[in-house]
Amino acid sequence: MRILISNHSKEPIYEQITKQIREAIMTHEIAQGENLPSIRQLAKDLRVSVITTKRAYEELEKEGLIYSIVGKGSFVAEQNPELLREKKLRAIEEHLLEAIENSRGTDITLAQLKEILELLYEEEK
Repeated sequence: MRILISNHSKEPIYEQITKQIREAIMTHEIAQGENLPSIRQLAKDLRVSVITTKRAYEELEKEGLIYSIVGKGSFVAEQNPELLREKKLRAIEEHLLEAIENSRGTDITLAQLKEILELLYEEEK
């Protein structure tokens, strides 16, 4: 698992970490039951505060994506396929809403937006 932190992003560092670990879990880059780096080790590797990595892990735990065992560490939780699909759909909807807002701000019509989406979708096959 590789996490990249941008100091130029408007997104807080803990959210950047949370988002990237969430994505790794949802794409099965990190397997169910797999041990995540300790909070301290991740903080050291990323050169960020332990408080920052702790907050990221807490967010992931609230979402049910990971669980922690005192003295053993944090692990990827077993995922219900339907719940995982629902989370992915929610993430897609958020990205599409952002695209819609951006397109409205630049006077791109719905037809043009659909065309762009179709082209990109076909290109990625």
